[in-house]
Amino acid sequence: MQVRLISVTTPCFDTENKPLTAEGLIAYCARVSSPHQENLDYEKLLAYCISNRHWSIFEMADMTVEIVTSRAIAPQILRHRSFQFQEFSQRYAKVQAVETYTPRRQDSKNRQNSLDDLDAGTVAWFEQAQADIAQASMEKYEEALEKGIAKECARVLLPLGTRTKLYMKGSVRSWIHYLEVRTDKSTQKEHRDIAEAIRSIFCKEFPVTASALGWS
Repeated sequence: MQVRLISVTTPCFDTENKPLTAEGLIAYCARVSSPHQENLDYEKLLAYCISNRHWSIFEMADMTVEIVTSRAIAPQILRHRSFQFQEFSQRYAKVQAVETYTPRRQDSKNRQNSLDDLDAGTVAWFEQAQADIAQASMEKYEEALEKGIAKECARVLLPLGTRTKLYMKGSVRSWIHYLEVRTDKSTQKEHRDIAEAIRSIFCKEFPVTASALGWS
């Protein structure tokens, strides 16, 4: 799993002779009806808007991140329809790698939960099983390509662990919702790890908002 920041909204003007940040832009737009629109003191304003659920102002700035994960996790991310996505295409580019997971035991009381208490022998068996499948599938995939089979057809031989890359762009409002949902313990660990990495980026880029949300 890899996550990195690609872009954040950059305002095209300054206020009070100071560069305006993406967070400052949110406040600037929120004060559209105020004579103090260029006031750079906006901590209380953003906290008030969050406390009173005035979410529309947080649609004024965007953030884009790059995510490297598996094809097993990507559909969970793509389910968040308020975002815009671009994903690595197995039709046009050759697959390079297969990711592996550390296994967990299925929770018998909660189908959406897993427990990290498997014995060492079972963990070793699963790791070897992944290695065997990854090797076999990649060998057959390469063989299919050598035979002239199109990438869009050869990809059917690949497992869900196949690595993919995607770009995820959304408003601060969308990111707030995504991070609240996907950092919850009910989210699959591999996806939760991604969300937590994105939240670290979010906290750095939008510190006032993150503080008001209790994230920093």
